Amino acid sequence: MSGFTLHLQSAARYERIDGVASFVGEDASGSFGILPGRARFMTVLDYGLARFRTDQGPWQYLACPGAVLYFVANELFLNTRRYLRDDDYGRIEALLAGQLAKEEIELKAIKDNLQRLEQELFRRLRKLDRWGA
Repeated sequence: MSGFTLHLQSAARYERIDGVASFVGEDASGSFGILPGRARFMTVLDYGLARFRTDQGPWQYLACPGAVLYFVANELFLNTRRYLRDDDYGRIEALLAGQLAKEEIELKAIKDNLQRLEQELFRRLRKLDRWGA
């Protein structure tokens, strides 16, 4: 087999990479690999690094804050909110530790603020309901 096609999809961009020889990722059960001809497979990648290699190229690294991965008919679909791609492990690891980690912290702060806002809204609605009863 000459490889499979990798479809990298985020909210802001799409890349199609043909001739992928192997993919290595990690989900809740641990590390796994995908080779051409694999049976249908679906999982959720953890926050962190994955890697793939084309038939003739070096390893390419992907940093993402989690992703849905689906392999079918020799095509691998990786859907994530955001990803970073580089062939230099040190550089992508630094981006993961810096840029993506910072974004995840900011996203958590936004979610926490929304939860507090929602709780306050419900508290006020209950208070208004008592006044109307």
